[in-house]
Amino acid sequence: MIKKIAIVGGGTAGWLTANHLGHALLNSGIEITLIESPNIASIGVGEGTVPSMRNSLQKFGISESDFINECDVTFKQSIKFVNWLDKHKHGANFYHHLFDHPHIFGEQLTLQWLADGNGNDYAEFVSKQHVCCENNLAPKTIATPQYAGINGYAYHFDAKKFASFLGSHATQHFSVKHLFTEIKDITCDQQGFITHLIDSEGNALEFDFIIDCSGFSAAFIGQKLGVGFVDKSDSLLTDTAITLQVPTQSDDEIPPYTIATAHQAGWIWDIALTERRGVGFVYSSKYMSDEQAHEKLHRYLGNKFEHLTPRKIPMKVGHREKMWHKNCVAIGLSQGFVEPLEATAILIADFSAGLLAKRFPRSRDDIKLVADDYNQHVNYVWQQTFDFIKMHYCISDRTDSAFWRDNKKTEQLSEKLKNNLARWQRFTPVREDFASKFDLFDLENYLYVLFGMHYVPVKQQSKQNDNQHVAEFKQQRVKQLLNELPKHRELLDKIKKFGLQKN
Repeated sequence: MIKKIAIVGGGTAGWLTANHLGHALLNSGIEITLIESPNIASIGVGEGTVPSMRNSLQKFGISESDFINECDVTFKQSIKFVNWLDKHKHGANFYHHLFDHPHIFGEQLTLQWLADGNGNDYAEFVSKQHVCCENNLAPKTIATPQYAGINGYAYHFDAKKFASFLGSHATQHFSVKHLFTEIKDITCDQQGFITHLIDSEGNALEFDFIIDCSGFSAAFIGQKLGVGFVDKSDSLLTDTAITLQVPTQSDDEIPPYTIATAHQAGWIWDIALTERRGVGFVYSSKYMSDEQAHEKLHRYLGNKFEHLTPRKIPMKVGHREKMWHKNCVAIGLSQGFVEPLEATAILIADFSAGLLAKRFPRSRDDIKLVADDYNQHVNYVWQQTFDFIKMHYCISDRTDSAFWRDNKKTEQLSEKLKNNLARWQRFTPVREDFASKFDLFDLENYLYVLFGMHYVPVKQQSKQNDNQHVAEFKQQRVKQLLNELPKHRELLDKIKKFGLQKN
């Protein structure tokens, strides 16, 4: 019987997993211990999420006000993609991948946009949220209940504070034990199941089930159990990030979105928290030297922080051949990684932990019944995520460097992505193109990116019946929100003082 679970690794992935399992297995008689090395710091760069994180935090019983105040949280309503298109053709350019559904006002506006020859910005044409983002407005008011929004939203936060916050919640509310020790080795039985974790003092700690949240090292699933790694660097070309945290002024406007600015060999993330910005320069070492990357990062920051030394993070893009092997499941960076263009690291860790919690095995016989399905579903999520990230590059019309030209090579595309892009050159994407319930990125996400990057069907949409009333209704709603919604920083200050309404 499975009575003792060890989660090894205390970063965001480890503590998310502890909360998912703690919530699902409360009062089950199963003991959960998170083991954290006192000598290994977490990567701590995953500072962006997607809206599904609200569901998990609410399920755990976490106060949104406490979370916002304790983790330096800011609201994220979009990813603003800057200069992902050819500057010579389009000038300085940007588009928003918004978190509001593009069809809140019905599909008519999308069809109208296509029929009109798509001269306007797609997100601005169909959504009320575009203007709110550009005006640095919050997605809700102080009177909006916790986890509810007038506009769709996720969060930016301090990753280390978030992990600590989740840790406190798991230990206090779900009786998760927290052990500081370094695991040096494992012992396995004749069937290859892990039976003991050996710490740095030689103690053998007995556990029935292991969750590997050890980060890029994949200390158990990879190093000890020998599960192979599927390398995706031949199609996703960035392999390095250098990061800086730079201070901001207390009265600076806070953009309610992540900024992703393309450059000649990758892109730059820029995430504003309440007192600092997290900035990361993502690039391919094949196309740009470390010296060039440092120079361009400092130039992006106006050469104001040259006294600060960026932290270098090598990125190993790909995933494990299996995420679940015997009685060990990998979650987080030990499971896989792709550049953080669409906040996928925490998204997939949250999904993987939630999926494990839904059908957690109580015996080795149970493992045989659920492990293959788990591997199949999580593998599907990874393949779909790789396709979605790759699409941002391959549909760009930038040809100003070898990096952008090489990203267009069709041999780098999966058959599924190749077929979809061919279809979407002729026909508008439809719901049926995303048939799986495990499509974490679906029609809405693709519409914002495809149409934001001017990848529209050549088969023109027939002229629509008069939808002027829909467009006018949307414009009225935008005007209302410009008056109703507070500035982003103003709401965060109020939450600090008063808290949000409880549901």
